[in-house]
Amino acid sequence: MTNEEIKAYISSHAPEATFDETGEWLNVIVDPTGLKSLAIVLRGQPMQIDYLFNLTCVDWKTHLTMVYHFSSTIHRHNIVIKSNVDRTTPNIDTLCDIWRTAEMLEREVFEMFGVNFINHPDLRKLILEEDFKGYPLRKDFEDPINMIKL
Repeated sequence: MTNEEIKAYISSHAPEATFDETGEWLNVIVDPTGLKSLAIVLRGQPMQIDYLFNLTCVDWKTHLTMVYHFSSTIHRHNIVIKSNVDRTTPNIDTLCDIWRTAEMLEREVFEMFGVNFINHPDLRKLILEEDFKGYPLRKDFEDPINMIKL
């Protein structure tokens, strides 16, 4: 599928989605409430997006942006989906029931940015101690030991 065909297909299922083609891959920007339904559509026919190979978060100080990198190993197309979440209550649906690789990646984003993945089966810390306070990859995080301030 060409980017134009992909955009038309996505627009037919998520009319509120916007697109950014300034980079190498097609970027789709969706509202957090529409992410899960779009993900289900992309996983099925004809897109067959069967590989979530990266999931991360970006702190813009005013909001957080979830960034998902997908690929179809069958059709060889790549898509980036971005969704802005509120910084004070960052909630978004989990995608680990659609792509199993999301399970650990969501746990990492939960731990480092404080994003709550709704209906995640095992949302707990991976690296830091349970009593660790704060989210180390947020721009407002202050580390009193290493004196890091962004």
